[in-house]
Amino acid sequence: MIKFFNTFSAKLEEFKSLAEGQVKMYTCGPTVYDDAHIGNFRAFVFEDLLRRFLEYKGFKVIHVMNVTDVDDKTIAGANKNVEARSPRPMGGETSPLQRLHEFTQKYIDAFNEDLKILNILPPTKQPHATLHVPIMIDLIQKLIEKKAAYVSDGSVYYRVDSFKNYGKLSKKDLEKNIKGARVDLDEYEKEEGSDFALWKKAREGEPTWDSPWGLGRPGWHIECSAMSMKYLGETFDIHAGGEDLIFPHHENEIAQSEGATGKQFVRFWLHCKHLLVNGEKMSKSKGNYFTLRDLLQRGYDPIAIRYALLSVHYRQQLNFTLEGLGEASEVIKKLDDCLNQCITQKEFQKEKTVSPLKQVLDEKLDRIVKPLEDDLNVSAAFANLFDAVKSINSYLKANPNDGAGEGMVINFFDHVDRLFGFDIVPSERPSPEIIRILIEYENLRKSRDFSRSDSMRKQIEKYGWLVKDGRPGEPSTLKKKRRVWDQ
Repeated sequence: MIKFFNTFSAKLEEFKSLAEGQVKMYTCGPTVYDDAHIGNFRAFVFEDLLRRFLEYKGFKVIHVMNVTDVDDKTIAGANKNVEARSPRPMGGETSPLQRLHEFTQKYIDAFNEDLKILNILPPTKQPHATLHVPIMIDLIQKLIEKKAAYVSDGSVYYRVDSFKNYGKLSKKDLEKNIKGARVDLDEYEKEEGSDFALWKKAREGEPTWDSPWGLGRPGWHIECSAMSMKYLGETFDIHAGGEDLIFPHHENEIAQSEGATGKQFVRFWLHCKHLLVNGEKMSKSKGNYFTLRDLLQRGYDPIAIRYALLSVHYRQQLNFTLEGLGEASEVIKKLDDCLNQCITQKEFQKEKTVSPLKQVLDEKLDRIVKPLEDDLNVSAAFANLFDAVKSINSYLKANPNDGAGEGMVINFFDHVDRLFGFDIVPSERPSPEIIRILIEYENLRKSRDFSRSDSMRKQIEKYGWLVKDGRPGEPSTLKKKRRVWDQ
């Protein structure tokens, strides 16, 4: 039985999808005004684990992750970018919408590259807000018709007091604070039920679209409601994100969506807790602000970064430190080393030989998966993974010629990769030519001809493999250079 903590009910609930064998999931994507930082990626890595786990359990996951490419921040960034650069040549002026696209596209490209680097599965669909404005207008019009929204001086606002459940997700007692005041900012922290903007009247220097209420642009909150329902339907299984989105963003999403359809918007809300850096809130002024690229430039393995972001349960505070990242690198190295014992000079036994290791690994794998059924309990899952690694190392040391067992180890790590995305198992086996060079390399080392053996090592590296020297009396092993950061 799978159980998740539902933010809306504030309790663990058994998870059952609306459609058998299928999960429809929406996750809030990046606001593309800057490179995403590690706090953002804690949420994206958690959501990737959630998706991988559901797929491992046999569900087909339809995952929609939006891109917010029009809001207060992106517009401000685009305008600042124009002011900072040299004037365009005559006749080269661009519209506010063109400038916005030029500004945001580089961050969209960078974000998708970051997803690949961290081995985060790409979403099934990645809708951009600027390409979906017509459906936002349709949704706003529906809310106006239902008296849940009203027009005021060219802008449209959601009437918060029309939605009796407003505040149920965030557990804020907003019903007593509904004052009818209006708020135009996309993000705000006021603990009161202010009417919020669905459509913003055109302002100078901002991109605009035509609408029944005049030129303007959508507010941030309406974007996710419109795009999620377009691709997943009026009711879907899971909506996930960081805890900072609970109020007002997700609270407003519920009000808009259910105000328009009269149906339950989302069945399960999952939120991960904020990340701290060295015990403090991340801030550029404190010097503890890191993007993924900052850490890569310092030489950290992206898979170690992924492990560090996953290592604490998603509903618990994660204190991110460079020391902890170094420890995460050692963890990934242990997983690599455990598998690399199986990438040796000999071929695996291909006949239907059953190794005594099979039952052990089947049991270990079950012990890794089981805790994840309990609200993604990674602490217990990782503890059982490391216990399995110890058992594998002990068995292979005692049974160095069990080729069938080595094949089962690779199969075991295939399962681990499917669950956690650690990219441990190489996608290919070493070719006979590489094996031939490795044998020559070992013979040269035995004869202490280190100059020529170094030449053989470099030749192997050109093929995309690394050589790990064995202890005295033990053969060298090969490791696939599956990451550009491998040295």
